[in-house]
Amino acid sequence: SIVADNKTKTKHNPNKELIGQGIGNSIAAVFGGIPGAGATIRTVVNIDSGGKTKLSGMIAGLLLLVVLLSLGPLASKIPAAVLAGILVTVGIGVMDYKGLKHIRQLPKSEVAVMMIVLVMTVFVGLIEAVGLGMILSSILFMKKISDVVDRRTITSPLKEFSREMPWIDEGDIIERIGHKVYIKHLDGPLFFGFASRFQDMMKALPSIEIVIMRMDKVPYVDQSGLYAMEDAIKDLQKQGITVVFTDVHGQPLDMFKEFDLIPDLVPEEYCFSDFHECSKWLEVFLKDKKFQLQD
Repeated sequence: SIVADNKTKTKHNPNKELIGQGIGNSIAAVFGGIPGAGATIRTVVNIDSGGKTKLSGMIAGLLLLVVLLSLGPLASKIPAAVLAGILVTVGIGVMDYKGLKHIRQLPKSEVAVMMIVLVMTVFVGLIEAVGLGMILSSILFMKKISDVVDRRTITSPLKEFSREMPWIDEGDIIERIGHKVYIKHLDGPLFFGFASRFQDMMKALPSIEIVIMRMDKVPYVDQSGLYAMEDAIKDLQKQGITVVFTDVHGQPLDMFKEFDLIPDLVPEEYCFSDFHECSKWLEVFLKDKKFQLQD
């Protein structure tokens, strides 16, 4: 589903997908069928062939049923080498080239997990590979979070927009210029568990001119979180919104510079050591833009 989302630029509903697969498998069991799930390869072929809606998936399933019931003997004559060639071609199309491009910059532990899953998939099986990959990733994640806790760093999840509250050092700045500036408080590590929610929150921003990302309490950013931040910044900049960072430090700063998020997307002059420094720049910036401050 994630591969399909990336290719169609949409967002699926995982709850509906799970319920649908459960109902389908339950009905299949009544007729002596075995459990199944959606296949990435068939989904990619469907999309590449022009399928855009849910109807395309239903038609593909019906055609497959027709082939099995009426053209089974003929389909069995297709050489396995032909089917293998098709699978190889489609497999190349679903590869994450963006991730492979940055493989040298990624932590060795994450690369090791990826290679283990790759080898397991080829020589053992997909189910075993996915299971082992989830276990190893969970262990690595718990290790990273435990390191954060050891350094006495807050690890609470990202706050929802409806609960966004000013921090003490922001004073009355939101009351005065809040109609043109949005301050996003990032509280805790930005990792795969929060990446999707983070993108949704950034898309829900009201009409503003500047977004200030407060990174004071972000101790860790993984690859998924980095890509989510990158996509959010690009979307904001396309809308003509200026993005500013405050207090990016430690591992997040190293990641942003390693992947050229700083200074390619956010210039270094828009990265401030603390919010006090940023607020002084903000007053001057808004006056230069001739924005009228609220009384």
